[in-house]
Amino acid sequence: MLDALITGGMVVDGTGTAARQADVAVHNGRIVAIGSVHEPAAELIDATGMVVCPGFIDPHTHYDAQLFWDPHATPSNLFGVTSMIAGNCGFTLAPLGDETDADYLKKMMVKVEGMALEALDRGLPADWRSFGDYLDRLDGRGMAVNVGFLVGHCALRRVAMKDDAVGREATTEQVAHMRAMLKESIEAGGLGLSTSRSFTHNDWDSQPVPSRWATEDEVIELCREAAEHPGTTLEWVADGCMNGFSDDEASLMTRMSLAAQRPLNWNVLTVDSARPDAYRNQVAACERAAEAGARVVALTMPILVGMNMSLGTYCALFQLPGWSELFEIDIPARMTKMSEFDTKVWMENQAALPEAGVFSRLTGWADYLVGDTWSEANEGLKGRRIGDIARERGQRAFHAMVDICIADDLRTVLWPTPTDDDAESWRMRAQVWEHPHVIIGGSDAGAHLDRMAGAPYTTAWLDDCLHGRRLTTMENAIHHMTEVPAELFGLIDRGRLEPGYHADIVIFDPDTIGATDLEIVHDLPGDSPRLWSQATGIRRVMVNGVTTLIDGAANEALPGKVLRSGVDTRTAPLHPVL
Repeated sequence: MLDALITGGMVVDGTGTAARQADVAVHNGRIVAIGSVHEPAAELIDATGMVVCPGFIDPHTHYDAQLFWDPHATPSNLFGVTSMIAGNCGFTLAPLGDETDADYLKKMMVKVEGMALEALDRGLPADWRSFGDYLDRLDGRGMAVNVGFLVGHCALRRVAMKDDAVGREATTEQVAHMRAMLKESIEAGGLGLSTSRSFTHNDWDSQPVPSRWATEDEVIELCREAAEHPGTTLEWVADGCMNGFSDDEASLMTRMSLAAQRPLNWNVLTVDSARPDAYRNQVAACERAAEAGARVVALTMPILVGMNMSLGTYCALFQLPGWSELFEIDIPARMTKMSEFDTKVWMENQAALPEAGVFSRLTGWADYLVGDTWSEANEGLKGRRIGDIARERGQRAFHAMVDICIADDLRTVLWPTPTDDDAESWRMRAQVWEHPHVIIGGSDAGAHLDRMAGAPYTTAWLDDCLHGRRLTTMENAIHHMTEVPAELFGLIDRGRLEPGYHADIVIFDPDTIGATDLEIVHDLPGDSPRLWSQATGIRRVMVNGVTTLIDGAANEALPGKVLRSGVDTRTAPLHPVL
């Protein structure tokens, strides 16, 4: 007898081929038949009028900490994600040498990934030592999704070098120690190496994170270790991921991939018609790597990710040229300085510099919406457009925005409207989605919780494909979110609906698929806030053949597993058949 039989649905198998009506049979966690099935089943699931497709695979998340207090990986599980990759950007919580390493890495996560310190203090035990111990702890607790973890360069460097991990080059012996730990971590199931050389990544003390102090030789040596193990991969983030790659960065990416004989992916490719040369430079770097025999893949998002901003707490605005000078001083002094007319002029001019790069998309001040406010002076402003308020006050939009924030002691929540929501930018995005060295993903889910919400991209893109801009087909979008990332990471028997494959399945209503508007909720340990959206139209999610969600509501089932290299993954080719 079958465990479950899904009947009457339109099957989209993940390969990009057209939908077809068929039944899907599930037994022992696997798909055993697709077509006209007439076997008895313990559970009959009527999918008439619904789409049945593979579970979505998110290639870039940061659930490394949250899974310890939230094994469902909310809200990604609500949006049909059944498998994900974590441990990105060089940031993991293992291995650890002692309690000082745990304290350093935890605080680093607060700064670089916007995690709440109180949530980490209350919800994260951090009492393991090896990477294998960390993975075993998660497998033992159970998860509602499948998660593979890269091994973070920063943790390796911290254990090998302690305080010298910041500010110093590693000795030959220290690099050998890092490589030995990476070997042990991959043998325990780590998916490969992740690292960062990005100017956006600073630790709790505002110093560059450990991996940014590594020489190129150190990075290449670690990549060579990845080559020794099946089913591994590489991930990195660098300055060029934001503003276009230098020749040196493009060369290093290529050499990393060649040293590991593995694909390297980077996050995130932003397409903006106002800055066309930037994304063309980034795509060209991937093409040059391919010409040299390497494989470098860009991640890009198919939606404009919802986010909010603040002049009082860490957010993307801190990356605008020179603004960090202001944000490094305490709130009272910052308010005094920002009250000065000359400072407002300086800030606005700095934000307009070419060096703002990708962050220039956040400078459409007039189109910002005011979110939550706290002062009597700002009463009635919530939901209003900054440009309209500025017109009433006879001010420049930016000056009005700063004054509103100062009245709230810089606590005002600001909702930006990105400047790249124009027809030409969307036309260019649709083109780049089909580039052989670009894949969809990069939600950063699990990070920047109170500032950014990338998890809804799966259902939001399907909504756009079916009811909005219709820049690609539903079948193609599903292909990009299932089979394509599964192939990049070498996930065995995942990413397609096919007999023999794991039964990671999403059933959704094509008429109502989408995502609700963002709101701020306080549901993390310590009542810490995060942005929240609810999927619409998701009728059922199955992970490894077990139902984890019905009609948008998750149950208590935890059938997910840690995806381990060489067991759950095979080595992805450097030269795939495209």
